[in-house]
Amino acid sequence: MTFKPTCKPTRTLIRKPLMLALALSAFGASSSWAATIGASMAYFDDNFQTMLRNGIDTAAKDKGMEIHFEDAQGDIGRQISQIQNFIASGVDAIVVSAVDTSATTKMAQLATAAKVPLVFVNLKPDNESLPQGVAYVGSNELQFGTLEMQELAKLAGDKGNIAVIQGDLGTSATRLRTQGVEDVAARHADMKVVEKQVANWSRNESIDLVTNWLTQGTKLDIIAANNDEMAIGAIMALQQAGIDPKPYFIGGVDATPDALTEIQKGNLDVTVFQDAKGQGAGAVDLADRMIKGEPVEQWTWIPIQVVTAANYKDFLKK
Repeated sequence: MTFKPTCKPTRTLIRKPLMLALALSAFGASSSWAATIGASMAYFDDNFQTMLRNGIDTAAKDKGMEIHFEDAQGDIGRQISQIQNFIASGVDAIVVSAVDTSATTKMAQLATAAKVPLVFVNLKPDNESLPQGVAYVGSNELQFGTLEMQELAKLAGDKGNIAVIQGDLGTSATRLRTQGVEDVAARHADMKVVEKQVANWSRNESIDLVTNWLTQGTKLDIIAANNDEMAIGAIMALQQAGIDPKPYFIGGVDATPDALTEIQKGNLDVTVFQDAKGQGAGAVDLADRMIKGEPVEQWTWIPIQVVTAANYKDFLKK
Protein backbone atom coordinates (compact mmCIF):
# COMPACT_ATOMS: atom_id res chain seq x y z
CA MET A 1 0.00 0.00 0.00
CA THR A 2 1.28 3.40 -0.92
CA PHE A 3 0.01 6.81 -0.10
CA LYS A 4 0.58 10.39 -1.09
CA PRO A 5 0.00 13.14 1.45
CA THR A 6 -3.10 15.15 0.57
CA CYS A 7 -1.50 18.33 1.76
CA LYS A 8 2.16 19.10 1.27
CA PRO A 9 3.58 20.85 4.36
CA THR A 10 4.15 24.55 3.89
CA ARG A 11 7.85 25.39 3.69
CA THR A 12 8.49 28.71 5.34
CA LEU A 13 11.70 30.30 6.49
CA ILE A 14 10.13 31.43 9.75
CA ARG A 15 8.09 29.02 11.83
CA LYS A 16 6.14 29.60 15.03
CA PRO A 17 8.22 27.90 17.73
CA LEU A 18 7.09 27.47 21.29
CA MET A 19 10.20 29.34 22.37
CA LEU A 20 12.78 31.34 20.48
CA ALA A 21 15.52 29.42 22.25
CA LEU A 22 14.14 26.11 21.01
CA ALA A 23 14.01 27.38 17.46
CA LEU A 24 17.59 28.62 17.55
CA SER A 25 19.21 25.78 19.44
CA ALA A 26 17.24 22.83 18.08
CA PHE A 27 16.68 23.79 14.49
CA GLY A 28 19.26 26.51 13.90
CA ALA A 29 19.05 29.72 11.99
CA SER A 30 19.73 29.53 8.29
CA SER A 31 19.41 31.79 5.31
CA SER A 32 18.21 28.82 3.22
CA TRP A 33 15.38 26.45 3.94
CA ALA A 34 16.20 23.00 5.29
CA ALA A 35 13.66 20.38 6.24
CA THR A 36 13.48 19.73 9.98
CA ILE A 37 12.73 16.48 11.78
CA GLY A 38 11.71 16.13 15.40
CA ALA A 39 12.76 12.71 16.74
CA SER A 40 11.45 11.32 20.02
CA MET A 41 13.41 8.31 21.28
CA ALA A 42 12.04 5.87 23.85
CA TYR A 43 15.32 6.01 25.78
CA PHE A 44 18.73 7.61 25.44
CA ASP A 45 20.43 5.30 27.99
CA ASP A 46 20.01 2.08 26.01
CA ASN A 47 22.68 0.57 23.75
CA PHE A 48 20.43 -0.29 20.84
CA GLN A 49 18.45 2.94 21.09
CA THR A 50 21.75 4.84 21.01
CA MET A 51 22.76 2.99 17.84
CA LEU A 52 19.34 3.74 16.34
CA ARG A 53 19.60 7.43 17.27
CA ASN A 54 23.06 7.62 15.69
CA GLY A 55 21.67 6.02 12.52
CA ILE A 56 18.88 8.58 12.33
CA ASP A 57 21.25 11.46 13.02
CA THR A 58 23.77 10.39 10.38
CA ALA A 59 21.10 9.84 7.72
CA ALA A 60 19.47 13.21 8.42
CA LYS A 61 22.77 15.07 8.21
CA ASP A 62 23.68 13.25 4.99
CA LYS A 63 20.47 14.64 3.48
CA GLY A 64 21.13 18.15 4.79
CA MET A 65 18.18 17.98 7.15
CA GLU A 66 18.02 19.58 10.57
CA ILE A 67 17.12 17.25 13.42
CA HIS A 68 16.24 17.66 17.07
CA PHE A 69 16.18 14.68 19.44
CA GLU A 70 14.18 14.29 22.64
CA ASP A 71 14.50 11.55 25.27
CA ALA A 72 11.11 10.18 26.36
CA GLN A 73 12.82 8.39 29.26
CA GLY A 74 10.37 5.51 28.99
CA ASP A 75 7.42 7.80 29.78
CA ILE A 76 4.39 7.70 27.45
CA GLY A 77 3.05 11.05 28.63
CA ARG A 78 6.41 12.69 28.10
CA GLN A 79 6.64 11.28 24.59
CA ILE A 80 3.17 12.51 23.62
CA SER A 81 4.07 15.95 24.98
CA GLN A 82 7.24 15.93 22.87
CA ILE A 83 5.22 15.19 19.75
CA GLN A 84 2.84 18.03 20.57
CA ASN A 85 5.81 20.37 21.01
CA PHE A 86 7.32 19.28 17.71
CA ILE A 87 4.04 20.03 15.93
CA ALA A 88 3.71 23.44 17.61
CA SER A 89 7.32 24.25 16.70
CA GLY A 90 6.64 23.70 13.00
CA VAL A 91 8.75 20.63 12.20
CA ASP A 92 8.31 19.16 8.72
CA ALA A 93 8.19 15.54 9.90
CA ILE A 94 8.37 13.49 13.09
CA VAL A 95 10.22 10.23 13.77
CA VAL A 96 9.24 8.22 16.85
CA SER A 97 10.80 5.23 18.56
CA ALA A 98 7.75 4.57 20.71
CA VAL A 99 7.89 3.87 24.43
CA ASP A 100 4.74 1.76 24.29
CA THR A 101 2.59 0.62 21.39
CA SER A 102 -0.56 1.44 23.37
CA ALA A 103 0.10 5.13 22.68
CA THR A 104 0.88 4.94 18.96
CA THR A 105 -2.75 5.54 17.94
CA LYS A 106 -2.83 8.79 19.91
CA MET A 107 0.50 9.87 18.41
CA ALA A 108 -0.76 9.16 14.89
CA GLN A 109 -3.94 11.15 15.55
CA LEU A 110 -1.93 14.18 16.69
CA ALA A 111 0.34 14.09 13.63
CA THR A 112 -2.38 13.49 11.04
CA ALA A 113 -4.59 16.22 12.50
CA ALA A 114 -1.68 18.64 12.08
CA LYS A 115 -0.81 17.21 8.63
CA VAL A 116 2.75 16.45 9.75
CA PRO A 117 4.26 13.22 8.34
CA LEU A 118 5.00 10.69 11.09
CA VAL A 119 7.37 7.70 10.88
CA PHE A 120 7.43 5.08 13.61
CA VAL A 121 10.77 3.27 13.80
CA ASN A 122 11.84 0.03 15.49
CA LEU A 123 8.78 -0.60 17.67
CA LYS A 124 5.86 -1.65 15.48
CA PRO A 125 2.50 0.05 16.18
CA ASP A 126 -0.28 -2.33 17.22
CA ASN A 127 -2.50 -1.11 14.40
CA GLU A 128 -2.74 -3.49 11.45
CA SER A 129 -3.37 -0.47 9.21
CA LEU A 130 -1.90 3.00 9.46
CA PRO A 131 -3.64 6.27 8.62
CA GLN A 132 -2.57 8.36 5.67
CA GLY A 133 0.58 10.33 6.47
CA VAL A 134 1.95 7.69 8.88
CA ALA A 135 4.53 4.99 8.09
CA TYR A 136 6.68 2.40 9.87
CA VAL A 137 10.17 0.98 9.41
CA GLY A 138 11.48 -1.92 11.47
CA SER A 139 12.03 -5.67 11.54
CA ASN A 140 9.93 -8.79 12.11
CA GLU A 141 9.71 -9.20 15.89
CA LEU A 142 8.34 -12.75 15.87
CA GLN A 143 11.25 -13.84 13.70
CA PHE A 144 13.76 -12.49 16.25
CA GLY A 145 12.51 -14.88 18.94
CA THR A 146 12.10 -17.76 16.51
CA LEU A 147 15.64 -17.55 15.11
CA GLU A 148 17.16 -17.03 18.57
CA MET A 149 15.44 -20.11 20.04
CA GLN A 150 16.05 -22.29 16.99
CA GLU A 151 19.80 -21.76 17.38
CA LEU A 152 19.68 -22.29 21.15
CA ALA A 153 17.67 -25.50 20.71
CA LYS A 154 20.19 -26.82 18.18
CA LEU A 155 23.12 -26.04 20.47
CA ALA A 156 21.36 -27.63 23.46
CA GLY A 157 20.49 -30.82 21.59
CA ASP A 158 16.76 -29.99 21.62
CA LYS A 159 16.44 -30.46 25.37
CA GLY A 160 16.68 -28.51 28.62
CA ASN A 161 14.95 -26.10 30.99
CA ILE A 162 14.43 -22.64 29.52
CA ALA A 163 14.26 -19.27 31.23
CA VAL A 164 12.80 -16.41 29.17
CA ILE A 165 13.83 -12.88 30.16
CA GLN A 166 11.29 -10.43 28.81
CA GLY A 167 11.40 -6.76 27.94
CA ASP A 168 8.63 -4.27 28.69
CA LEU A 169 5.25 -6.07 28.53
CA GLY A 170 3.71 -2.95 26.98
CA THR A 171 5.56 -3.51 23.71
CA SER A 172 4.76 -5.78 20.79
CA ALA A 173 8.49 -6.58 20.59
CA THR A 174 8.35 -8.32 23.97
CA ARG A 175 5.19 -10.24 23.18
CA LEU A 176 6.28 -11.39 19.74
CA ARG A 177 9.88 -12.25 20.61
CA THR A 178 8.63 -14.28 23.58
CA GLN A 179 6.05 -15.99 21.40
CA GLY A 180 8.78 -16.95 18.94
CA VAL A 181 10.83 -18.54 21.73
CA GLU A 182 7.83 -20.41 23.15
CA ASP A 183 6.67 -21.65 19.75
CA VAL A 184 10.05 -23.25 19.06
CA ALA A 185 10.27 -24.73 22.56
CA ALA A 186 6.81 -26.25 22.19
CA ARG A 187 8.00 -28.28 19.21
CA HIS A 188 10.50 -30.20 21.37
CA ALA A 189 9.22 -32.71 23.91
CA ASP A 190 12.36 -32.46 26.05
CA MET A 191 12.35 -28.68 26.31
CA LYS A 192 10.34 -26.75 28.88
CA VAL A 193 9.96 -23.08 29.81
CA VAL A 194 10.38 -23.08 33.59
CA GLU A 195 10.80 -19.32 34.15
CA LYS A 196 9.41 -16.31 32.31
CA GLN A 197 9.77 -12.89 33.91
CA VAL A 198 10.23 -9.24 32.99
CA ALA A 199 13.50 -7.29 33.19
CA ASN A 200 12.34 -4.29 31.11
CA TRP A 201 15.20 -4.45 28.58
CA SER A 202 17.60 -3.62 31.45
CA ARG A 203 20.97 -5.25 32.17
CA ASN A 204 20.73 -4.42 35.87
CA GLU A 205 17.19 -5.74 36.24
CA SER A 206 18.26 -8.93 34.50
CA ILE A 207 21.16 -9.35 36.94
CA ASP A 208 18.71 -9.13 39.84
CA LEU A 209 16.23 -11.49 38.19
CA VAL A 210 18.75 -14.23 37.36
CA THR A 211 20.39 -13.86 40.78
CA ASN A 212 17.00 -14.59 42.35
CA TRP A 213 16.58 -17.69 40.20
CA LEU A 214 20.02 -18.93 41.21
CA THR A 215 19.31 -18.23 44.88
CA GLN A 216 16.07 -20.19 44.63
CA GLY A 217 17.94 -23.13 43.13
CA THR A 218 16.06 -23.07 39.82
CA LYS A 219 17.63 -25.54 37.39
CA LEU A 220 18.31 -23.81 34.09
CA ASP A 221 20.00 -24.94 30.91
CA ILE A 222 18.95 -22.27 28.42
CA ILE A 223 18.43 -18.51 28.90
CA ALA A 224 16.60 -16.75 26.07
CA ALA A 225 16.50 -12.98 26.53
CA ASN A 226 14.41 -10.58 24.46
CA ASN A 227 17.48 -8.37 23.96
CA ASP A 228 21.25 -8.39 24.40
CA GLU A 229 21.29 -6.13 27.44
CA MET A 230 19.27 -8.67 29.44
CA ALA A 231 21.32 -11.57 28.07
CA ILE A 232 24.48 -9.81 29.27
CA GLY A 233 22.79 -9.24 32.63
CA ALA A 234 22.23 -12.98 32.88
CA ILE A 235 25.89 -13.65 32.11
CA MET A 236 26.96 -11.13 34.76
CA ALA A 237 24.63 -12.67 37.36
CA LEU A 238 26.18 -16.08 36.80
CA GLN A 239 29.69 -14.66 37.03
CA GLN A 240 28.87 -12.75 40.23
CA ALA A 241 27.63 -16.01 41.71
CA GLY A 242 30.94 -17.66 40.85
CA ILE A 243 29.38 -19.71 38.04
CA ASP A 244 30.96 -20.07 34.59
CA PRO A 245 28.29 -19.03 32.03
CA LYS A 246 29.83 -21.12 29.24
CA PRO A 247 27.99 -24.38 30.07
CA TYR A 248 24.68 -22.51 29.74
CA PHE A 249 23.11 -21.77 26.36
CA ILE A 250 22.39 -18.03 26.33
CA GLY A 251 20.84 -15.91 23.60
CA GLY A 252 19.78 -12.34 22.96
CA VAL A 253 18.66 -9.96 20.21
CA ASP A 254 20.28 -6.89 18.58
CA ALA A 255 23.96 -7.84 18.04
CA THR A 256 25.21 -4.82 19.97
CA PRO A 257 28.99 -4.33 20.31
CA ASP A 258 28.84 -5.58 23.92
CA ALA A 259 27.02 -8.71 22.80
CA LEU A 260 29.59 -9.42 20.10
CA THR A 261 32.32 -9.14 22.75
CA GLU A 262 30.50 -11.75 24.87
CA ILE A 263 30.24 -14.06 21.86
CA GLN A 264 33.98 -13.65 21.33
CA LYS A 265 34.56 -14.63 24.98
CA GLY A 266 32.34 -17.68 24.58
CA ASN A 267 29.74 -16.50 27.11
CA LEU A 268 26.93 -15.61 24.69
CA ASP A 269 25.93 -18.29 22.19
CA VAL A 270 23.65 -16.43 19.82
CA THR A 271 22.16 -13.04 19.09
CA VAL A 272 20.06 -11.83 16.18
CA PHE A 273 21.30 -8.80 14.28
CA GLN A 274 18.86 -5.91 14.30
CA ASP A 275 20.06 -3.31 11.83
CA ALA A 276 19.90 -0.05 13.82
CA LYS A 277 21.67 1.88 11.07
CA GLY A 278 19.34 0.48 8.41
CA GLN A 279 16.24 1.25 10.45
CA GLY A 280 17.42 4.78 11.21
CA ALA A 281 18.31 5.50 7.60
CA GLY A 282 15.02 4.00 6.43
CA ALA A 283 13.03 6.21 8.80
CA VAL A 284 14.78 9.37 7.60
CA ASP A 285 14.36 8.39 3.95
CA LEU A 286 10.61 7.87 4.45
CA ALA A 287 10.30 11.18 6.29
CA ASP A 288 12.18 13.00 3.52
CA ARG A 289 10.03 11.53 0.77
CA MET A 290 6.82 12.21 2.68
CA ILE A 291 7.83 15.85 3.20
CA LYS A 292 8.32 16.12 -0.56
CA GLY A 293 4.89 14.62 -1.20
CA GLU A 294 6.25 11.46 -2.80
CA PRO A 295 4.33 8.17 -2.51
CA VAL A 296 5.90 5.65 -0.10
CA GLU A 297 5.21 2.18 1.24
CA GLN A 298 3.67 2.49 4.68
CA TRP A 299 5.40 -0.67 5.97
CA THR A 300 9.15 -1.13 5.46
CA TRP A 301 10.83 -4.28 6.76
CA ILE A 302 14.57 -4.40 7.43
CA PRO A 303 16.17 -7.91 7.19
CA ILE A 304 17.68 -9.62 10.25
CA GLN A 305 20.44 -12.24 10.64
CA VAL A 306 21.51 -14.85 13.18
CA VAL A 307 24.90 -14.15 14.76
CA THR A 308 27.04 -16.84 16.40
CA ALA A 309 30.70 -17.55 17.08
CA ALA A 310 31.01 -18.66 13.46
CA ASN A 311 30.16 -15.29 11.91
CA TYR A 312 30.25 -12.60 14.64
CA LYS A 313 33.34 -10.94 13.10
CA ASP A 314 31.24 -10.03 10.05
CA PHE A 315 29.12 -7.76 12.27
CA LEU A 316 31.84 -5.93 14.19
CA LYS A 317 31.69 -2.93 11.86
CA LYS A 318 27.93 -2.95 11.37
